[in-house]
Parts: sequence; C-alpha cells; structure tokens
Amino acid sequence: MLVSEAEERRLGALAFRQVQARETPSHDEVANELIEKVGKRIAAAAETPPPNMWKAPHYDWEFEVIDKRTLNASCLPGGKVIVYTGLLPITQNEAGMATVIGHEVAHALARHSAERLSDQKAARIAIALAGVALAVNQRTSSVAPLAMAALGVGAMYGVLLPMSRTQESEADHIGLILMALAGYDPSEAVGVWERMRAADPGGRGATWLSTHPSTEQRLADIRAWVREAMKYYHPP
Repeated sequence: MLVSEAEERRLGALAFRQVQARETPSHDEVANELIEKVGKRIAAAAETPPPNMWKAPHYDWEFEVIDKRTLNASCLPGGKVIVYTGLLPITQNEAGMATVIGHEVAHALARHSAERLSDQKAARIAIALAGVALAVNQRTSSVAPLAMAALGVGAMYGVLLPMSRTQESEADHIGLILMALAGYDPSEAVGVWERMRAADPGGRGATWLSTHPSTEQRLADIRAWVREAMKYYHPP
C-alpha cells in the first residue's frame, strides 16, 4: 500500500463532490428513499463486521442517486455511495439494490481504490527506472522510447487489469456477506446478475482485456458463494 487511508478518504470525498457537481441528481422520492434505506442497512453491517472479517471503517456515509440511464454504481473511499437510476430496472427490489450497494461498499472496505492507486504508482516508478536504464546504455538508448511504450502496455495488461478482476470477485464475495448481514437474502444476487446479463448480452468484451470478470464466471462464483453467505442471513 503506497496510499494512506487519510489520503484515500480525501481523494474519495473530492471525487464525490466532483460527481455531484457534474451529474444531475434524481428527484424521484421513491428511488431516493429506497437507496437511502438499503444503503444505511448495508452501512450498519459494514460497521459491525463478524470476527476476523474486516476492520470496521467508521465512515461518514453519504448516498447520492444520479438521474441517468447508466448501469453503474460506486462507493468511493470514505463511504460515499453513488447509484445511477439506470440500475433500478435491474435491481427491481430492496434485495436487488442491496446486491449492488453491498458490492460497491465491499470495494471500499477492501480498500481497492488504494490498491489500484498503489499499483499505478509502482508501475510508473518501474517504467521510469527501466527507461532511465535503457537511455543511459549507448546500445539501447535508441530503442528506449519504444521499450517504454511496451513496458507501459505490459504494466496495464499484466498487472493492473488482472488485479482489478481479482478485486471485482472479492467485492462480489464480501458484498454477498454484507447483504446477508443487513437482512437481505443473498440468493437474490443471482437474479440481479442474470438481469444484468440480459440487459448487456454482449458482455464487456474479452475477459483478458476487461477490468471485470465475465458475467458467466461471475454468476458461477456468486452461486457458489451464496451458500456461505446464507450463514449470515437472518430475515428482519
């Protein structure tokens, strides 16, 4: 980790304000009440984790609903949750929304933003050092620019994107436990991802070039993890 928690939260708060300034907030009272209700239950679960699961984050939670037909949501460092209204037909109910918010909150709990920032910093340092080494060598100085470009591609596809796919799977796993702890049936997550697949039948392209697992792989993993998450599920 090359990024402190304080810096991560500062960047999260800054990004949250930028989204609020750039995007149009939803004035749909039903949608806002739904996301606030589900968000607070997920947040409460995040703040009171089972033993040996994760450290209670003690975030200053905020929930923002953006009026945009986009299949997207996020939880920025510090507990700043953003949900786009385009997800409402996919989530359909409270448990469906808990699937989305649980997944996004899991990213924040696992400090995935800090991991990505650290990866990028480390990659930039390694590329810079390699470029200097090539440039000072008379036999390789002429190919230094091409090598630097190749090293950049290698860092992206060999380190940063595969790590992101791992992070997405980890967030799916933790998210199921979060929604179960919040009193939402984790098996509802399967339906959410089946509806997501139907809404985006083309998927996200080749998994190797993607920051997300394939939908088929994601569904297979979620079905396996639901059994574990059910241990934490106690209907309200």
